[in-house]
Amino acid sequence: MFRGNCPTRLDEKGRLKVPADFKHEIDETYANGQFYLTSFDGKVIKLYPMNVWEALEKQVENGSAEYDEKEKFKDVTSYYGQKLELDAQGRLTVAERLRNKFGLTGEVAVIGKLEHIEIRPMEEFVKQVEGNPLTPKDLNDLMRKS
Repeated sequence: MFRGNCPTRLDEKGRLKVPADFKHEIDETYANGQFYLTSFDGKVIKLYPMNVWEALEKQVENGSAEYDEKEKFKDVTSYYGQKLELDAQGRLTVAERLRNKFGLTGEVAVIGKLEHIEIRPMEEFVKQVEGNPLTPKDLNDLMRKS
């Protein structure tokens, strides 16, 4: 599972050095080093280990959603999609069109979201988190059993 925020930088070629905490998890759990990078909303970029992504695709395909919803999912995630593989130095190269679209330059937040990782411009992520902190009500709602 990926947890925490491990800030790093993208170099001039768009290579992201996977932070050591996440690299250890990848080596232990996702040894093939293959990933799928995409977005659902055009605002946040998500990085999935390939086997996790394939399970998500299968869940969507086998789910009860209508054909049009499934096609929309495939269109959007393919439009933003990029297959990636870790290089020998533990880096992932993000395509220029995606770096430009999501404003990925310099320092970025690499955020663990359990089964996937989000990559966001650091400044944008800080603004979002600090501007919208968890409230006691939020925590209560999260802890409530259904």
